[in-house]
Amino acid sequence: MTIAIVSLMLIGYVLICTEHVTHLNKATVAMFCGVVGWVLYVCMGSSFIEVMHAEEFADYLGGMEYTLEASKQFIATNVFLRHFGQMGSVVLYLLATTAIVEVLINNECFNFIKTFLRNQDTNHVLWFTALITFAISANLDNLSTTVLMLMVMRRILRSQRQRMYVGAAIVIAANAAGMFTVIGDISSLLIWTKGAVTPTNYTGSLALSAVVATVIPTFFIRRALPDRLEIERPTYSFRGRDSVLEIWQRAILMVLAFGGIWFIPTFHRITLLPPFLGALCVLGVIWVANEIININRIKSEQPQTISVGRSLQYEVLQVIMYTVGACLCVDVLIEIGAMRAVSGWLDANIHSTYILSIVLGLLSAVMDNIVLVLSAVNIYPVLSQAEALTPYLQNFMQNGQYWHLVALSGNIGGCLLPIGSVAGLALMKVEDVSIWWWFRRITMGTMLGWLCAVGTYFLVDYFLR
Repeated sequence: MTIAIVSLMLIGYVLICTEHVTHLNKATVAMFCGVVGWVLYVCMGSSFIEVMHAEEFADYLGGMEYTLEASKQFIATNVFLRHFGQMGSVVLYLLATTAIVEVLINNECFNFIKTFLRNQDTNHVLWFTALITFAISANLDNLSTTVLMLMVMRRILRSQRQRMYVGAAIVIAANAAGMFTVIGDISSLLIWTKGAVTPTNYTGSLALSAVVATVIPTFFIRRALPDRLEIERPTYSFRGRDSVLEIWQRAILMVLAFGGIWFIPTFHRITLLPPFLGALCVLGVIWVANEIININRIKSEQPQTISVGRSLQYEVLQVIMYTVGACLCVDVLIEIGAMRAVSGWLDANIHSTYILSIVLGLLSAVMDNIVLVLSAVNIYPVLSQAEALTPYLQNFMQNGQYWHLVALSGNIGGCLLPIGSVAGLALMKVEDVSIWWWFRRITMGTMLGWLCAVGTYFLVDYFLR
């Protein structure tokens, strides 16, 4: 049965990585493989339990006779629900942050971006775009940030070729910024919720590397663009005073949203409750503020609403479903012992966290970085001081090198090709960017930025630890 489950996961992984060729939705593939994998696991659950949970299962039986029904109940209550708890907390967190983004978009809180970017000077547009993307993605998830900025670019830049280059800078900045905060990316969130890192140490270790990984590729992208960009002329339409908020009202919503999100790690440290509860708390505050600020529009006989981009809603929902499926797949691989076998092979043959991170980054270029990072995070447990008896094993303690390098190389390596990240796939859909175009124009600059970022992390880790 182990061979059957592993084979199923490998087939599913190939289909996920070739979504741009087969046009099979990777969320559907991941969900199917995850569910079928757990069904197969239950069919032979007794043999897996005897290997992975022998002592725990004996305590569960409490001297009672072993039955198949007892085995299934143990799997459902003691095995599956434990994994589901971690997966569910990530999904609820993503749903809460997505709702926060929609409230901000509904109130036109990001309109200032279009105002600042409506400039023909390339340096102004490109670097300001990278800066804004970096700042937003560090607080929100990188897919929402990417789709939001691509929507803005379509309304500003007339030339598709220029939008492709600026869009590449957006993808790289979004992935780099999402990598260095525990709330900016799914992989970072998973590492944090596992207890592998603490927010302050994590951000301090990776912040400079994130800046390097953004600046170097953006510099090369700037060289490929002309000095003046083709800007669309702005169009104005009168919507009435009941449809537009004052600047100070938008500022209040922005402060509540971003300030609340930054407070989530503190909320978790104080209460020890899951981060998604903090995100839901912030969402509740934002909704109350939204109702108060928009009271006149809500009470109007003909209230006017601002439609949220359906592409943003659809893409984020797809990522959430894909994350659920990927978590199910990885969890069943953990329970059959496949992850333990992989970690044993890596320890015996590679035995270097930096080499592991480089291999992970290269694989992320052609494979989806979410499932790769998710797999890499779950290969090793978080070791205690008593368990980390050698310098190598200390890399797997809380705030160890391994967790930082997995996030760094997984996210930046995923930018080597557009198919390596959900943000890159969003750019491919919006601007019809091809893999070959990206490889010829963007890959070398991104690789240089990634390697320099890894080198920067080494220097920071060496001199500051």
